[in-house]
Amino acid sequence: MADNQSTTMDMPQDRPMRKAAGEADRQPTASQAKQPSFIRRHPFWIVLGIVVVAVLIVASWFAWKIYFYPYESTDDAFVDARSFSVASKVSGYVADVPVTDNQHVQAGDVILKIAPRDYQIALDQANGQVEVAKASVDSASAQIEASNASVDVAKAQQNSAEAALQYAQQEATRQQQLSKTGSGSVQSVQQATATLQQDQASLAQMQANITSALKNKVVSEAQKSSALASLKQAQAQAEEAQQNLSYTTITAAQPGRVVRLTGAKGQYIDAGQAISMFVPDEIWITANFKETQLTDMRPGQPVDVTLDAYPDQTMHGKVASVQPGSGTAFSLLPAENATGNYVKVTQRVPVKITVDQWPADVAIGPGMSVVPTVTVRPRT
Repeated sequence: MADNQSTTMDMPQDRPMRKAAGEADRQPTASQAKQPSFIRRHPFWIVLGIVVVAVLIVASWFAWKIYFYPYESTDDAFVDARSFSVASKVSGYVADVPVTDNQHVQAGDVILKIAPRDYQIALDQANGQVEVAKASVDSASAQIEASNASVDVAKAQQNSAEAALQYAQQEATRQQQLSKTGSGSVQSVQQATATLQQDQASLAQMQANITSALKNKVVSEAQKSSALASLKQAQAQAEEAQQNLSYTTITAAQPGRVVRLTGAKGQYIDAGQAISMFVPDEIWITANFKETQLTDMRPGQPVDVTLDAYPDQTMHGKVASVQPGSGTAFSLLPAENATGNYVKVTQRVPVKITVDQWPADVAIGPGMSVVPTVTVRPRT
């Protein structure tokens, strides 16, 4: 009972305290409702933030327009050249190799020499055959001239025989007439007739001599034709031997560098065996751009090139040409898209880029990676 009374007595005293606490709780809520918004409390910073965002947007747009939009770049690019292997056309032992690996040579410089003795002997033999063939031609020409002389002699003899025959015919006719009138003798007629027959035989013999001389001339001309053919054959063999002798000295056909030299002095090489690779001075860049990057790309546009090996070397050039087709279209096994599982893939198209001036103090060759940047649109 005492406890209940004490509790009852405390309750009226606690009510004012609870009421005061409730009023205290309600006072911050009212103050918060009357507090101004963040925008009203910080207008300057809000405006400044908006201006900064606008400036950033405009600056980003200008940066994109100036530094990104005008250019197309790719890292799928490399230095390219029409390099080829240098091979010997004749076989033999290597006599000298006056160059070394990666050496730069000019057109006409000697790369390798093969011992020329065997080919010099073959050339001498071929020249001897040429002289023999020339002698045969001269002999046939002399025989033709002799045949012409024989024909002329035979024709002269024929003319003489024709004149003698004409006189013999006239004499035989005259003697026969005299014999009929009784003024001539039978012996004279017989003698004139015999002379006529001898002159006829002589004329026939002269005609046969002409025919024989003409046939001899034809034979001589045929011999001359054969000799001329033999001369041409011998001259061709001599020219071949001369060419083989010249092939013993291998020279550079154009300026460039000797790469991967395998020929060595004393080595025996076969005809067609490669002795080195050759990289010409004329090199360019093959850049494989995506087909979506070619919209505004045209020949003649300026290009900035950076070498991966020498990043401090920046070169300038221009677009030379754009290949009419993707790289896969000219591959050994081109893609066959007429199938049911076709998936469209952005293709790469090779673009040829020429450089105005390659650096002279560094080694640059085919296969080295570069990053070209083409200015395809005017900078605004």
